[in-house]
Amino acid sequence: MTAPFFRVADLTHRFGGLVAIDGLSFTVERGTIFSVIGPNGSGKTTLFNCICSIYKPTSGSIWLGDERISGKKPHQIARLGIARTFQNIELFANVSTVENLMLGRHLHMTSGLWQGAAMCYRRSKAAQEECTHREHVERIIDLLELQAVRDKLVRELPFGTQRTVELGRALALEPTLLLLDEPAAGMSLDERQDLMFWIKDIQTELGVTILLIEHQMQMVMDISDRVLAINFGKPIIEGTPKEVADHPEVIEAYMGGASVGTATQAQ
Repeated sequence: MTAPFFRVADLTHRFGGLVAIDGLSFTVERGTIFSVIGPNGSGKTTLFNCICSIYKPTSGSIWLGDERISGKKPHQIARLGIARTFQNIELFANVSTVENLMLGRHLHMTSGLWQGAAMCYRRSKAAQEECTHREHVERIIDLLELQAVRDKLVRELPFGTQRTVELGRALALEPTLLLLDEPAAGMSLDERQDLMFWIKDIQTELGVTILLIEHQMQMVMDISDRVLAINFGKPIIEGTPKEVADHPEVIEAYMGGASVGTATQAQ
């Protein structure tokens, strides 16, 4: 029997006496967009931090295919093809867009210090490798329509554009599983619409599986294949977007008693 592409099994994480994640289990099928929703403080970002080994789970396990990844170091998780964005933008503000994207290629770079010193020679291994990485980055720039800001310093860019650059840097890793932590936060309506199209392109054209945390319910309902709603670190329901949106506990816990349909229209 083939193992699921990605799964979390009975995951628990505690901060002292506070239980942030409480026995959480779910699976993500290859090539899908799987969204995790819930109110602030429900454990969503803690889940991502456990997946990326920023936090060590108190108990339970996390699997990528047949390989248990819980307990591995963050750089080992990245080498397995898992990349992420963050709620708070984690870019290098004083370098350009293209240089930030190139930093996302570091795991694919093999030239050492002495080989890098020979980069001035066009036929050197380091120079050829640099060209390959820059070609990959340029494809990401085209995909995310970042041509106009490719050479601008990140600190000079609008907040929504910085969010897009961070998405591009995660893509530069060439992930098979992409974790997006509230990628639409701080974006305008037009920027969110563009982001939705890009996420679908990443899924369909690049074949990347996406695990998404997002508060913009319209976006979640429009692009997700499956949705998991959690509260206090525990699952409320997992199902199709409509099944989750219509669940009374989701309406109460996440929408404060308002229907999801009303909330998405307000957005």
